[in-house]
Amino acid sequence: MGELLEKAKLLKAASYQMAMLTEKEKNLALEQIADALLSNIDFILEENSQDMEAGAAAGFAPPLLDRLQLTEERIRQMADGVRQLIELTDPVGETTEKWTLENGLNIQTVRVPLGVIGMVYEARPNVTVDAAALCLKAGNAVLLRGSSSAARSNLALAKVMKAALQTSPLPEDALQLLEDTSRETATEMFRLNDYLDVLIPRGGAGLIQTVIKQATVPVLETGVGNCHIYIDDSAEKDMAIAIAENAKLQRPSVCNAAETLLIHKDWPHRRALLQSLFDKGVELRGSADLTAECSFMKQAADEDWHTEYLAPILAVKTVENIEDAILHIQTYGTKHSEAIVSENSEQVNMFFRAIDAAVLYHNASTRFTDGEQFGYGAEIGISTQKLHARGPMGLRALTTVKSLVEGTGQIRH
Repeated sequence: MGELLEKAKLLKAASYQMAMLTEKEKNLALEQIADALLSNIDFILEENSQDMEAGAAAGFAPPLLDRLQLTEERIRQMADGVRQLIELTDPVGETTEKWTLENGLNIQTVRVPLGVIGMVYEARPNVTVDAAALCLKAGNAVLLRGSSSAARSNLALAKVMKAALQTSPLPEDALQLLEDTSRETATEMFRLNDYLDVLIPRGGAGLIQTVIKQATVPVLETGVGNCHIYIDDSAEKDMAIAIAENAKLQRPSVCNAAETLLIHKDWPHRRALLQSLFDKGVELRGSADLTAECSFMKQAADEDWHTEYLAPILAVKTVENIEDAILHIQTYGTKHSEAIVSENSEQVNMFFRAIDAAVLYHNASTRFTDGEQFGYGAEIGISTQKLHARGPMGLRALTTVKSLVEGTGQIRH
């Protein structure tokens, strides 16, 4: 625990300095980080190549190796992402409410940094830069804990960014990477309430559940996406097909891709939709009535309704009515993103009222659940919980508020 505690103490002290910085000072530091990334491309790629060699030797699947790999283009994209943050308005100091009481007290609530954020993430070294830049822009100190599979890549990126901070207005200690990736140290990190203000896990269901179950530090839960598309009997054919295909295929390996398709039993274009999905390479796992009707479909097992495939696989089921669709989503959904395709406003309103999820869509793909797509410019993750933040979490989600009260000598009687 030596490394963890030492770095946690440095972060706590740095967080007090971070809260005092101006937007101009933070932006200058981000500019220097972006420049440093570009100046150290060769070093970063060399370190990443060693992670890639180790991953290949360990038999990592191609999708995991792709997430792990850095290229010159990807590093340039990371630097561009940091520069895009500079263009975003700093939420710190923003007045969210303001009012005056009858006794003359003036009260306002203003945004302030969360403090020290612990990021726990898997495989993707780009998260090292994205998370650090977002946290720093919102005035937070950040402890990064990546996975052992990307250890050298993460360390290289952290070294480059920390070197950039040495000549910036920001305290260098505000950014720390936990080099010890053991489970024991991770467990200690999850319970470091005296130094960490919040934990944000990013990764698969196993990682997220581990953090939620083991942490005593408050967790901003970024959730698994078992997302559904419900096609109502009034749905327009071409629109429904386009939305279903986009939600499944535009990028299957992400949390806002659709995993289950629910189709009203009276929608007349069911066969055309399923045939189109199959022709585009989607493996379809359907309910018994569908497999009897479509020879190219496989029989769905109960586990298929629970599964986040993150692959071109889709569970499909016919439902009797919208109530049946709602019950299915309430049973199997993960409160991430759910969509209805319908021309019936009453059915849409029922869907919107009944479904408990971070984001609900009418006649649009679930793939829009994303900070950049929502206009936030960037995101730290997508929250499926209900406290503090929900949905795509941009800079404002990395702040909290405090109340400022101005008086003229008032005392309480």
